[in-house]
Amino acid sequence: MLNLNLGAKGTSKIANFALQNQGMMVEFTARQVAALVGGKIEGNPEATVRTISGIEHGTEFSLSFLANPRYFPYLYTTLASVVLVPDEFVPETPVKCTLIRVPDPHKSFVELLGHYNSVYKHKTGIETYSHVSATAKLGTDVYVGAFSYIGENVVLGSNVKIYPNVYLGDHAVVLDDSVLFPGVKIYPACKIGARCTIHSGTVIGADGFGYAPDTESGLHKKVPQVGNVVIEDDVDIGAGTTIDRATVGSTIIRKGVKLDNLVHIAHNVDIGENSVICAQCGIAGSTKIGQDVMMGGQCGITGHITIANHVRIAAKSGIGASILNEGETVQGAPAFNIGEFKRSYVLFKKLPELEKRISELEQMIADLKQTT
Repeated sequence: MLNLNLGAKGTSKIANFALQNQGMMVEFTARQVAALVGGKIEGNPEATVRTISGIEHGTEFSLSFLANPRYFPYLYTTLASVVLVPDEFVPETPVKCTLIRVPDPHKSFVELLGHYNSVYKHKTGIETYSHVSATAKLGTDVYVGAFSYIGENVVLGSNVKIYPNVYLGDHAVVLDDSVLFPGVKIYPACKIGARCTIHSGTVIGADGFGYAPDTESGLHKKVPQVGNVVIEDDVDIGAGTTIDRATVGSTIIRKGVKLDNLVHIAHNVDIGENSVICAQCGIAGSTKIGQDVMMGGQCGITGHITIANHVRIAAKSGIGASILNEGETVQGAPAFNIGEFKRSYVLFKKLPELEKRISELEQMIADLKQTT
């Protein structure tokens, strides 16, 4: 059992959470929850919580929250043991669960999810059957799961978590508080910043897709890819994403970027700070993405272009040329300004009707010609 002391005024990030061996169950009380979020308890302060749920699917020993008025009726039927509610909320009838009043239940619930998740990730030590090179440098409280491979001269910062079946090639770097989930592959010389999360199946540093045609043989000759990938701090990368190493220099994912599952980033791409890219997007080589850019799912971006800061790209758009106007929103394949796209789409939907009217007019003109 893991019992962590509560800091002054209840501000500790994880307080008195019990991590039980059977089923890795986290157990805590309404009193501890209230201390974590600075809430006021109505009901049983010793009510026990072991899991987290939506209020409409609440079960015994679960913690939920109530923020959207549409869900208020569920409070009277939920089986959840503890529910976060707004300070001003007044129940219409008595409730069975323990209430914790907070200014913003959703914000407090998100904070609790982070605490809950931290307990599960609080692993340390080197598990059996993993390989850690004698030249690797490990910080404090590092965890390396079974069947992971840590190569020559790898650097792992403090509190780094390497889950089973992870590969870290020679000279790779992973800085403090980053987490690599099972099956992540980091090729040699790639660098991962602090507080990054990389999900299962992601490959960072595979060769960029570089080939030069050989006019004599007619074959495509591989261009050696000798650069690396640099992931800056606070980057989240979804499962199955691939980020190719640069031909020379670095492919760069800058601070605060969020990549969804199944995103492909080609060699020498540079993605600006705090950009968000949804699933199944592909960005071709040497393209520069600005800060705070957002891409919907299944966008395709051609190579060697520039996307300005704060641009929004709707799902399934195809970008074949640079977008230089900051803050512009585009849609379509090929994409253009979303206002023009919507006006064009109105006409597109009417094409069958317009085609029918044109045919009728053509027939009318033909009939008139015959009568004259």
